[in-house]
Amino acid sequence: MPHVNGITEKSTKSGRERPGRPGGNTADLVKRRYSTRFVQPSDFINADAPPVPKLHLPDTESIQNISVDVAALKDPGLDPEKYTATVLSDASDQQLRDFQTSLRKLKNRASTDLQQNVYQNRTQFIKISKDAEKLNEDMRALRSHMSELSASVSNLSANTVVPEARSSFENAAARTRKQANRSSVANLEQIYNNQLQTLWKEVEGSQKFLPAIPGRHVEIEQRRWAELDAATWKPKQKVSLILLNDHLMVAREKSRNRVNPNAMGKAEAEQKVSTRLLAEKCWPLQDIDMLDLAPMASARDKHEMANAISIRCGHESYTYQSERSSSTEKDQMLRKFRQTAEELRRLLRTDTQTHTKSTKAMEFYSTRDPTVAKKTDLLRSLSNSNDRSEILIDVDGKQKNLRWVEGQMDEVDIEVALQHFEEAVSLIEKLRTVAQGLKGNSMVQDLINTKIDGRASTLADLVVERLISSHSFSNATQTNIKWLVRLGFDDRARDSFLVARSETITKRARQCIFEGDLRDYIFQVSFVYFTLMRNTVSIFQQCFPPLMMSACVRWAKEHLDGFNVILSRQLSSVQRGSPTWNECMDQAKEHAMMVNEVGVDFKELVKVKEDGE
Repeated sequence: MPHVNGITEKSTKSGRERPGRPGGNTADLVKRRYSTRFVQPSDFINADAPPVPKLHLPDTESIQNISVDVAALKDPGLDPEKYTATVLSDASDQQLRDFQTSLRKLKNRASTDLQQNVYQNRTQFIKISKDAEKLNEDMRALRSHMSELSASVSNLSANTVVPEARSSFENAAARTRKQANRSSVANLEQIYNNQLQTLWKEVEGSQKFLPAIPGRHVEIEQRRWAELDAATWKPKQKVSLILLNDHLMVAREKSRNRVNPNAMGKAEAEQKVSTRLLAEKCWPLQDIDMLDLAPMASARDKHEMANAISIRCGHESYTYQSERSSSTEKDQMLRKFRQTAEELRRLLRTDTQTHTKSTKAMEFYSTRDPTVAKKTDLLRSLSNSNDRSEILIDVDGKQKNLRWVEGQMDEVDIEVALQHFEEAVSLIEKLRTVAQGLKGNSMVQDLINTKIDGRASTLADLVVERLISSHSFSNATQTNIKWLVRLGFDDRARDSFLVARSETITKRARQCIFEGDLRDYIFQVSFVYFTLMRNTVSIFQQCFPPLMMSACVRWAKEHLDGFNVILSRQLSSVQRGSPTWNECMDQAKEHAMMVNEVGVDFKELVKVKEDGE
């Protein structure tokens, strides 16, 4: 094979040119190169070998990707330690700080949302309570109208009949009614008393069933009735049915005494036989029910039961039949019973509603306002007040009731809860003005004042907390003190402010540490004391009237005495008149002159107390 410049022809044709090397080993090297076998990557692959672990290299992108999983935090079964270990296992310092910042933001947002939800729920609850109370009143009115409608229908369904006879005391009552003045309550009560007296005389034992109570009177009395046996429907005895406004009495005949016709007067000519009655049964009207048996009788017994009624009281049932051939007395008794029972139910319902309203009023005012609950006399007056004119109040020329007052109190509560102090203070001032204008209604005036005082005290507590936390800032302190003054807590604002300033002076003075240089220590302590005194007096003059300035001066004098105690204790081991003594005293008096800027001269009062002072 010919050589060209030391390179074989074969290598030249293949395009692989290599420089020639002396010694003629080029061909051997080329052959060795072509004969070399390289191991392929597939030769290293082992199906059973585990995968190569991934490398976790923190970078900027991973830092930005770590975030708080809100859905995971809402899980009630979340394990915080496990969650943080999983999420922050490879986190860097920057990642930890960012994650902590995200958690704080999420916490603050959740707290804000929770507070807003509480305020919204309270507002909605108050609104729903008012709507529910209005709905209850509408339902009570509807129930009353339905009862009246039912009574009217019952009256129309009964036939209009004319009574054929009356008892002796009914006739006497009728004659008395014509002569009496119906508009007179005293005359009406006298009529009722006469009826009961006649009833007691004619019906033996009736007084124990029907004692005299105001308003009790006889509605109707029918004597020609017979009690029937429940098994045989045969008459057992003759009875009289006496219907009162609240009871139904059944009296049986006791004896008959013949009357001498020659001894009868003209007024007694109509009554030939005097019958003595004995009270046998007496039921309250609300415990019984009277039924007409004619519609329920079978065709065979319909004629016999045409004039029969059934009186049911619990599990007991009694059957009575009129002895008259017509059903006039039966219809009259049924109609009168229904009317009287409906009137009694309406009266009892009214009494119950009145009592319920009184109880609810006491519960309403006592549960809403603990301060009102302590005033039992005021609650009793509110419960017993039936005159609506006493509950109405005049607000800007318009008549308002106590519900309006409660609505205003709710507004105050909402503003206090939202910490809208200016709005809350303005509402309290408005309500106090309304209460002052109610000079003719002391009950409502006491109620409003009691409610206002309770809420003003609660609001004052919150403002005092703000005052204590921000007493070093003049503008905030002036605002808080003005609120307290408008609420009527001048003394509390003054005392809270001065106490907070005293705590600040004590705290700052204790932060001055004695490190061996007495002059430097006296400089620090005197500067703290008199600087804070000057600032306190300055803020006090801006917030309170001049008449209260004596309290601030007295407060400053007390702290000046406290500073003199510290000065005397520190200079007790220094010779009086020495350079150190003089320099310390000069520094203290120089700082005391700062108080002169606010009109208080304490320079001559800075001194070292002698023994025994």
